[in-house]
Formats: sequence, structure tokens, C-alpha cells
Amino acid sequence: MNLFLEDPNLDFILEQYMDKEFMDWARQELEEYGELCGGEIDERAAHTDREGQPRLIKYDKMGNDVSYVWVNEGYKQTVRQTYDRGIVGYVHKPIPALGRKGSYLYSYAQGYLLSQAEPGFYCPVTLTMATAYLLDHYGDEMIREHYLPHVLSTGNTDLYEGATFLTERQGGSDVGANETKAVQDGNGYRLYGEKYFASNAGTCGVAMVLARTEGAKKGTKGLSLFLVPWKEQGQTAEGISIRRLKDKLGVRAVPSAEVEFEGARAYMVGEPEKGIYYMMEALNLSRICNAVASLGIMQRAYLEAHQYAYERFTFGRYLKDFPMVQDTLTKLKAKQEVELSSVFRLVHLFDEWVQHKEGVSKEDVVFQRLLIAILKKESAEQAIHFCHESIEMHGGNGYIEDFVMARLLRDAQVLTVWEGTANILGLEVLKLIRNFQVDHIFLRRMHSSVHDLSKAFPKETTLLKEKLKQLEEDLNKVKQLDEEQQTFYAKAVADKMCAMFESVVALEDANKGGDRKYAVAKVFLHNTWKQEDFDGELLTLRYFEQIVERKIHSPI
Repeated sequence: MNLFLEDPNLDFILEQYMDKEFMDWARQELEEYGELCGGEIDERAAHTDREGQPRLIKYDKMGNDVSYVWVNEGYKQTVRQTYDRGIVGYVHKPIPALGRKGSYLYSYAQGYLLSQAEPGFYCPVTLTMATAYLLDHYGDEMIREHYLPHVLSTGNTDLYEGATFLTERQGGSDVGANETKAVQDGNGYRLYGEKYFASNAGTCGVAMVLARTEGAKKGTKGLSLFLVPWKEQGQTAEGISIRRLKDKLGVRAVPSAEVEFEGARAYMVGEPEKGIYYMMEALNLSRICNAVASLGIMQRAYLEAHQYAYERFTFGRYLKDFPMVQDTLTKLKAKQEVELSSVFRLVHLFDEWVQHKEGVSKEDVVFQRLLIAILKKESAEQAIHFCHESIEMHGGNGYIEDFVMARLLRDAQVLTVWEGTANILGLEVLKLIRNFQVDHIFLRRMHSSVHDLSKAFPKETTLLKEKLKQLEEDLNKVKQLDEEQQTFYAKAVADKMCAMFESVVALEDANKGGDRKYAVAKVFLHNTWKQEDFDGELLTLRYFEQIVERKIHSPI
């Protein structure tokens, strides 16, 4: 199965943002990588999940603490095949065939294909992307020259995967409670403390770590960012010890550890006590990765449900011929296409911001932060929903480890936690409303988009105008409450804003993509806004062939 060719919607989206030269090159690369992901990478992912999980070799034969993390050879092959194609490197350095740098758009397209086969490995890729971003933007000349080429390796030099260590036992999401200390030692520092959930520990080449220098302020504003070299001459660096690997529900491909620093060598990145600001920039990048991983799981869950419905013969016909099954597949496909388009709209905005920081307005940055929060939350929750629907389509087979769905569900669950839970993301939306009036920005932009679409889609935009009015009233009510009460409604506000943004994207795609995309938009709007359907219209059945089977119909 070629995961790129199975998804014409991805091609439709990328064509909107890539010029012809880049698109021609990217299409060939993604087709090749899509074949790998749908074949051998997927097969190796199943092996890693069940028999080939990372293992901690704590001591050598002489009893010395080596804190070595073993990973299987198939996993190493997936690492090479993925990084060598520039999933990290070509964001920051020229693509030889084109003579120019790539983009986050291309990287996230690769990540989307990878996540359909091995969501666990996309975590180390995400951490390496964040590490590359931090070093490229805030590392000094020595750090950039010595470490960045390895983090950006595409097979031309030794690869240093990255890691970002924030979480401590007493802090969790409350990073301001972190206690790891940085003591100056000549031109560098020595770190002392522990990180309680450190992913990619033992397999990374460098780690980006938040720590507090002597005399620094309390809370997040006193944290600085440090680069810690993980290995020296092929061995775990002095002063680094892994206490244990976490026994996780899913994403078993990535080793997550409890790490102790006992005088580990470190170099400050950027200015002192600005570490939290740097890491928050990288967190936004990681949250987009999280959404992309969720979309990958959504797509794979849909593909598995679709394949099973077309192969399973029961009660005298194939599953696909039952109305309830057609309803499920049509809803899943419409939602997945609109969500993919929405997240890649965000990716395009993120690309613009990274490439032209000085020229991007404060309003654009605030709007982008809002989209990151609401789309990360929605996509993670939908990944679990899609897995549920696909398992139900399979019946008992969906619960068996011989099929991929059990692994996908386990992998999907962590995406609601990594990079911020729904509660944390809801609080982020409230913060953006209080501090930057993002609700005004959002409503103004949505009103403008709906107005532009009203001539082409009068019925649908009438619905959205009503929903926008209701959303504005709800936001005003919430803003009148005290701070404690506002938090109660934070997630509901995020959900309504996400539904509105995705509805606008659905119609904008319909405006560009013709009859089938209009069918997708109609089904999406109908399902999103829970319009009653007891009058026999049965939209999902009416458009099943057009949306799911991609058959050409006469204009709607």
C-alpha cells in the first residue's frame, strides 16, 4: 500500500502552497516515502511494538553504569530512511536537487505519512525538529558549527537525534516548579537534577534541557536553555544516568526515561533566563507535529476501516453495502479531509512566520497560536474517535493484535497528553482572549471569510453566520464571568472556535475543488453542527460514492 497515492487530498492541499518546481520534486519523493511507510516501515513498526521495544542496559559486565538504550536493527533502518530524506535537515539547509531549502510544509507531509505507519517514531523526529529549530535560531556560532550539521544530517555525516527535556517529577505541566540546577564551569555549565519523562533518552545525540542557574529567579522566568551532549566517543556522557525506561501504554518505539544529571556538561543556548520563551516557540512547533501525528492515525484508521468494509462479506453482502457502514465511512472521510486541510493551512502560516518573522504582524502571531491550540486539541481527540470507529467496523478482529488497530489506538491515546492536555490548551485559549483579544481577531477573520463565500454558498454561509452570532454571544458571556468560572468553559470555547474555523476551511476547499469537495463540505457541516436528519435526505448515503469511492457525479 502506497500511503501517498492512497490520499489524493494531500496532493490537493500541497498544490495550493507549493510552486510547480518544488511540487514536482516533492510529489516524487513523497510517493517513494509513501511506499516505504505503507510497506517495510509499517512491518518494522509492528515488530518494534511487540517484540523489539527499546531496552535499557544499565550496567556493563564490570558493573559500570553505562545507561545504554538498545533499539532493534529494523528501527535503526527506519531512522536512516526517514532522516536521510530530509524530514528535519531540509527545513534548514538546501535540497541538493533544487538548490534551495525545503519547508515545514514538506516536512509535515512526510510526518503525516510516517505517522500512518509508526506514530511512535514520529516523536523522536518531532524532538529533533525542535532541537534543530532552537539551535538554528538561538545557538551561538560554536554550538551551531559543532552540533547543528549533525542534527540536520541527511546521511552526509553522523546523525545526532534531538530531545527536549522539560518535565520533572514535582512539576509536570507546571514547568515553573522545575529544580534542575546549572552551575557554571569554565566556558560551560554542569547540570544537577532529574527529568522525569525524557523521551528519546539514550538514542539522542544532544538534548535541550531547561535548568536554573545559581541565583536565578523562581518560576518559569528564571529558567535558561542548555544543550547537553548525550554521547562522548560513542558512550553515554559523564554525569548522565538513566534510572529506568517508562513502561508505556503505546508509542513503544520511543524510549522515554527518568534521567539523572550529576554534573553533566552543558552549554547555554541563547540569553540567560529566556529558556522558557525559547522552549515555548519550540513547543508550538511540536504541537503542530502532534496534530500531524493525529491526522496520520486518523487516515490510517479510516483506510483500515475502508479496506475491511470492502473485504468483509456477511449476512449476504459486503459491509460497505450496509447504510450504517456507508454513513460511518462518509463521515470519517469528510472529517479527515477537512481536518487535514485545516492543519496544513496552519502549517502554511507557521512557515510564513518562521521565514519572515519581522514582517509578520502581532495579530497574525496571536491568530496562529490560537489555531495551534484548538487544532492540536481537536485532532488528538479525533484520532481516538477514528480508532474507535475503525475497531467497531472490524468487530472482534479490531481488538486483536494481529490487526493494526489495537496499536493505533494505544499510540493515539498519548497524543491527547503530549504537548499539552485539553485542559492546558483550553487555558491557552483563555489566555489569548484575556491578553490579546484573540476572540475579536478570530471573529473578524471568520466573518470576512464567510462574507467572501456567501455568493458561492448562500445556504451554507447563512448557517455559519447564525453560528458566528451565537459564538460571539457565548464568548461575551464567558468573558463576563470571574476567572475561576471562565476555566470551566475553556474547552467548550476551544471546541466551538475549532468547529467554525474548520467549517470555513471546508467551504474554501469546496470553492477550489469542485463538486466532490462541495459534497465533503455539506457532509462536514451537517455532522459538525448536528443538524437533524429525519426527513429522508440522508446526506452521507447520497454522497457515499462521490466522497468515499471518488466516483464522478453530475453537479450537486
